[in-house]
Amino acid sequence: MKVVANILVIVESPTKAKTIKRFLGKGYTVKSSMGHVRDLPKSQLGVDVENNFEPKYITIRGKGEILKNLRAEAQKSSKVLLGPDPDREGEAIAWHLKEVLKLNDSKCRIEFNEITKKAILKAVKEPKEIDQRRVEAQQARRVLDRLVGYKLSPFLWKKVKKGLSAGRVQSVAVKLILEREREIKDFKPEEYWSLTAVFANNGETFEAKLVSKNNKKIHIRSEEEMNEILKELKGQSFIVKSIKKKERKRKPLAPLITSTLQQEASKRFNFSAKKTMMLAQQLYEGIDLGGKEGTVGLITYIRTDSTKISDEAVGSCRAYIADKFGEEYVPKKPNVFPSKKGAQEAHEAIRPTSVSRDPDSIKSALTKDQLKIYRLIWERFVSSQMKPAVFDVTDVEIAAGSYLFKATGSTIRFTGFLEVYSNTDDLKGAETLLPELSEGETLKVKELEPKQHFTQPPPRYTEASLVKTLEELGIGRPSTYAPIIDTILTRGYVVKEDRYFIPTELGAVVTDLLEQYFSDILDVEFTAAMEEDLDKIEEGKQEWTKVVEEFYKPFKEMLEKAEEEAGKINVKEEVTDKVCEKCGKNMVVKYGRYGKFLACPGYPECTNTKPFLETVGVKCPECGGEIVIRRSKKGRKFYGCANFPECAFISWHKPTEKNCPQCNSWMVEKGAGKNKRVVCSNQNCSYEVKLKNDD
Repeated sequence: MKVVANILVIVESPTKAKTIKRFLGKGYTVKSSMGHVRDLPKSQLGVDVENNFEPKYITIRGKGEILKNLRAEAQKSSKVLLGPDPDREGEAIAWHLKEVLKLNDSKCRIEFNEITKKAILKAVKEPKEIDQRRVEAQQARRVLDRLVGYKLSPFLWKKVKKGLSAGRVQSVAVKLILEREREIKDFKPEEYWSLTAVFANNGETFEAKLVSKNNKKIHIRSEEEMNEILKELKGQSFIVKSIKKKERKRKPLAPLITSTLQQEASKRFNFSAKKTMMLAQQLYEGIDLGGKEGTVGLITYIRTDSTKISDEAVGSCRAYIADKFGEEYVPKKPNVFPSKKGAQEAHEAIRPTSVSRDPDSIKSALTKDQLKIYRLIWERFVSSQMKPAVFDVTDVEIAAGSYLFKATGSTIRFTGFLEVYSNTDDLKGAETLLPELSEGETLKVKELEPKQHFTQPPPRYTEASLVKTLEELGIGRPSTYAPIIDTILTRGYVVKEDRYFIPTELGAVVTDLLEQYFSDILDVEFTAAMEEDLDKIEEGKQEWTKVVEEFYKPFKEMLEKAEEEAGKINVKEEVTDKVCEKCGKNMVVKYGRYGKFLACPGYPECTNTKPFLETVGVKCPECGGEIVIRRSKKGRKFYGCANFPECAFISWHKPTEKNCPQCNSWMVEKGAGKNKRVVCSNQNCSYEVKLKNDD
């Protein structure tokens, strides 16, 4: 009887294991390690600083039974293959598994960028050695973060309060948010004015902006200056000075990488980075499409900073575009996009594993949110290999004495990539029509519209803008953006209100203290240089222990100085007039990951908490009580009556004091910025009014 050799394949995720098992079939057993199996101990530092920073790894609590089962499977298998994700963390998981399972075969590592039959079969036929340099880069990051976290946290307990913690990269993120908040508070708005001329030409109207005087760019600082300009323009003839027609191309955007996926999902769907990565992970690990296809990975690996696409995927995409839209949409040569400095070019950008699986063809197999992320990835990938959009642009200069006005019109001549990917802010108003004009023509002025403006402070960070800033500054890497944001929210150093990050008093106190004594740790350039050192370890240009040593020696000196010099800091708590009904103390304002809440200062003896009810200055349309801001269990903001539970009024949108003139229902505010409007709450009534934007 012929004995069939059994090969054991170990991956991190049960879903991943289930998908891969379908592709490998008989002769293979596929098991999951359920993530990491070993780590530094939680109860102690776990790093021997006197012995070349030797890490002490122990089995993670709860993983003993999993390892026992994996050992049993390994012993009865002819070969063991390790297939965690193709990045540093995945390499470290593979190395730990090799160590604890005592595998002798050096070529036990398999790597794949997508979970498809072709990719998996190719990977198991070409096992390779574990990349020790990658493992050391990840080990250096883990040791550095442990040294900072476990040395700084006790310092914060002594100087501020118990339970606090600090992180090497997270502290920099909090600093960025705090600096932006202070910049906003210190901002002094400056007045300026603009002037728009509205012209009537053969029954058509169009607008032109005042841009210069005597060929110099004009800056109007006050109403007096504006009135002087209006006086000078009185009686002037408005003559078409020049008409320039040109072609303008808009090139497609690069396929998505981790940071741009998180940014786009945040802007379009208001998804957190954590939620976006969870949904993308599901698409990567495998979705059951039913029928012959069954469970298959729909997208390539999701933690990447490279915009590179494989030749095979590019070829398939170009063929799809030609078939679906026509040859005129396919560029002569494939579009190539530069990756940022230090990107891991061994990876690809995030793309669909098969371009023929368009979002509509598989939407029945996906949840609503999964479909949003898949459609975003698919459309961005397909559009990236299409021709640019072509616009016909007309610039018209209109002279009025020494003043010059400018109008711009544009029409789309060729849609190009916009056929697929056009739902972006910069495409709004892509077509602006101007009437037929001729040089030397005198125009009839219908109206001159002066408008007062004030300069605006920089906006607070959203998840999208914070991720973008972290990436631009070289802080963190694709796998770290979501955990950074989750950590600073969980620690209560920042809160998120209406999508924007706001530092808490605690966040400010801790950041200022760390800035005073540990300036390097909060220095953006220093943190970015540390990321580059980790990259150099992976490239074999640096020894990991040397990188850690060069960090730890000055850090230790800073810590000793801080321990000696820093005094105790009391974080002021905002005391309210709300009395705790359990112990009689006045409740204080605390911060959680979803914003403010009320807590009893008698903690831990008294654990009473209440929602922090912020009024919005509007009366309840049902009972006349105050409308307050509330939070759902998932942290989503909604509006309710302060008289709850006696009054059950709720609204996802902010109510207004006005009633609909058509049906008398209460009205709500929707949208933001230029899209802000007041809408009737009655779904059967379409009445709405666009709110004027001051800017």
